[in-house]
Amino acid sequence: MVKVAKMWNRTFMTSFRGILSSSFSTSSAKRVGTHSGTFHCDEALACLMLRLSKHFSGADIVRTRDSNLLESLDAVVDVGGTYDPIRHRYDHHQKDFDQVFGYGFVTKLSSAGLVYKHFGLEIIANVLRLDEDHPHVHQLYPTIYKNFVEAVDAVDNGVSQYDLNQSPKYVINTGLASRIKRLNLDWRDSDQSSDAENEAFHRAMALAGGEFVENVNYYAKSWLPARSIIMECLAERETIDSSGEIIKLNRACPWKFHIHELEDEMKINPSIKYVLYQDDRSENWRLQAVAISPARFESRKPLPNLWRGLENDRLSEVAGIPDCTFVHMSGFIGGNRSYEGALAMAKASLKA
Repeated sequence: MVKVAKMWNRTFMTSFRGILSSSFSTSSAKRVGTHSGTFHCDEALACLMLRLSKHFSGADIVRTRDSNLLESLDAVVDVGGTYDPIRHRYDHHQKDFDQVFGYGFVTKLSSAGLVYKHFGLEIIANVLRLDEDHPHVHQLYPTIYKNFVEAVDAVDNGVSQYDLNQSPKYVINTGLASRIKRLNLDWRDSDQSSDAENEAFHRAMALAGGEFVENVNYYAKSWLPARSIIMECLAERETIDSSGEIIKLNRACPWKFHIHELEDEMKINPSIKYVLYQDDRSENWRLQAVAISPARFESRKPLPNLWRGLENDRLSEVAGIPDCTFVHMSGFIGGNRSYEGALAMAKASLKA
């Protein structure tokens, strides 16, 4: 997969820049329509994804609310009041619209989700220069939806991430939808013309599309190989400790996003409590408590309260384990100078 990623970096980005630089409604290419006026993340991403398909490669973008003009176009997203994939109509504002992605997802689709549902497999294959029936393409298809596209659908449809009875403790305005929203013309801009608006939309497509292909690249070259490593480590867990609740990483790789999914797939019970891995900045070892879910900071079983905030000799004395280096104040992570010491800390924590 690393070789695939290097190929993508050399060849796909060249064509991707060409896709982004093609003009608005000026040639005999196929024409993709969306609404004029204030734009959002979903139609910017939808238009860009259509351009990444073979059928609509390099398509011109027509931004209008003229129903007659929209009817004449080759594809229409986020406007027109019709969902008809045969005619490439991808609007989601109809009262009776209830399309979801499938694979167990329940979030109602936006125009981006609709385009991804119908073109996602082909687009991933195009980005990675693989055949559409390649198993990696089919494995990445729901993964990219879960980790990128679904949030676009949810934000555009007004779906809250959490059920809250009180206001959030802080505001996040750094997400893709917020950044694209800020690309709209400011009310103080002297040039409020359709050309200026289209140019702003072009920048929005570049931002959405760039992040989309970066995510495809990341999940292909990093996420998939790491998933295989974590699966092997989980299968070997009882050789590390008979409890089956401690795993050792055979090599450094991202693991937090895989633990919970693979536990379900592999029907692992009891759940994993600690992950042991070598510190990439030293020869020391770390033991990290697994979070109760990928979106939460709380640990399933944090390291003992008596250890927290202690370091080196004092920690070793309290823990009764030599060569301890530290335990974080929250108890989510600790360290030891040896693998054997880190394993001893994990075993002691299980019994605490």
